[in-house]
Amino acid sequence: MRSPWSLPIFSSIAVVSLALVSISDTSAPAMATESMAPGAPIEGQEFTASAAHSIAAAVATYEIVEPEPEPVPAAASSFSAPAVGRPDPGTAQAIAADMVAARGWGAGEFDCLVALWNKESGWNVYATNPSSGAYGIPQSLPGSKMATAGADWQTNPATQITWGLGYIQGRYGTPCGAYAHSQSVGWY
Repeated sequence: MRSPWSLPIFSSIAVVSLALVSISDTSAPAMATESMAPGAPIEGQEFTASAAHSIAAAVATYEIVEPEPEPVPAAASSFSAPAVGRPDPGTAQAIAADMVAARGWGAGEFDCLVALWNKESGWNVYATNPSSGAYGIPQSLPGSKMATAGADWQTNPATQITWGLGYIQGRYGTPCGAYAHSQSVGWY
C-alpha cells in the first residue's frame, strides 16, 4: 500500500528538480536574480504530477545593462563645491576662469570645475592616468580627442581647457553637473 503523502512529496521533488535543471542549463543565457525589472516577462514551465495535482514553476531571465549616463541639465544641477576665489594670473586655472565666465557660467561653476579637475589631474597639462591612458587637465580618453580643439593639445592648457569645457557642456550641461556625476560614480 502506498502512503497518502507519496504523491505530494514526489510532485514537490519533481518541481524542485525541474527548476534546478532549468536554472543550471548551460546552454541558456546567464541569469541574474538580484534586480528584477517590474513588468518584465516571465517564462513559465508547468509540471503536471497527476490529473488531480498541477504545480507550476516560473523561471525568469533578465539581462542587466549599464545605461549610458544622461546629461545633467544646467537647471537641474544644484550641486556645489567649496569656493576657490580668483586664481593667480597666467595659470591654467586663470585661463579656465576666463573661459567659464565667457560661457556665462558663474563663480559656483568655476568652483565645481576646480574641484573636478583637482581630482582628475591636479591641473597638470601632462597628467596621464596609468590604468586608462586618459590625458591632460580634463583627462580626455583618448587624449588625442583634444586635437579637435587644437594641434597643440598635448602641451597647451588653453587647448585642453577649451576641449574639456566643451565636453562638459555637451555631456553634463555645466561643471557642477559633471562634478556631481563624478562625486556619485567616481568619474565623469
